Amino acid sequence: MASSDVRLDGGEAAELAELLSFLGDWLLSDDEGLAASLGRFIDRQGYDTVALRADLARFTFLLAGQDGERLFGEEPQ
Repeated sequence: MASSDVRLDGGEAAELAELLSFLGDWLLSDDEGLAASLGRFIDRQGYDTVALRADLARFTFLLAGQDGERLFGEEPQ
């Protein structure tokens, strides 16, 4: 499968990074309740809200929307 380039302008990348950051904050706000909901939704062992937050942080970092604090294990204050 060939890879293709996806291009976002700076404004689109910033908006996407803000959305990913928002979702990470939301997950952190009610981890217990949202973990149960995610577990029912995906019905899969081994992927939880911690892994989902890490994925969101990684994508946000790749979009240069954050400085990598969450990517390297530091939670927002």
